[in-house]
Formats: sequence, structure tokens, C-alpha cells
Amino acid sequence: MISTLMRLSTKMVLGFKYNFKMTDNKKLLEKGIKYMLYALPLMFIGPSVIYNAFINKQNVWHYLVLGIGIVLCLLAVYYMFQGIKALTDSLFNHDK
Repeated sequence: MISTLMRLSTKMVLGFKYNFKMTDNKKLLEKGIKYMLYALPLMFIGPSVIYNAFINKQNVWHYLVLGIGIVLCLLAVYYMFQGIKALTDSLFNHDK
């Protein structure tokens, strides 16, 4: 299948010449997967902490728990962005 894709990538398809080669920078790929694995639990823990903060408004620590939940959600977004960026860089050979 890969050899067929490589042959198709150098041929003319619909008038466009597709000439992109998929490379695999394994260290960068592992780094991207690691970032995505960091983001996965944070995507569930962050909203749960925010929900808990809004349920317990009578507590003194309401704003602290809310702040921690917001930080966890922002960390989840950051790690997801970094993971997707590292994955695409490794797959499409984007060297810095």
C-alpha cells in the first residue's frame, strides 16, 4: 500500500502533481503523543474542578478551586496544541 501511495504521489492526479513524502521523526512523534497523553486527563479534571467550585459557592475556598480549575483547563488546551503541533511536525518533516 505504501509503495502504491509513493507511486501515486509522483504521478499526475487530477492535473495536480502531489509530491509530498511522509516522514517519521520518531522522537518528535513520541513527544507529540506524550503531550496528548498529558492533555487527556486534564480535559476531564479541569471541568470537574470548575463544576465543583460552582457547586460549593458557600465554601471559603471557592475562588481558589475555581482558579485551579481554570488553570487546569488552560493547561489541557496548551498540551493539546503542543501535541498536535509536534505530531504534524513529525509527520510532515517540519525541521526548525
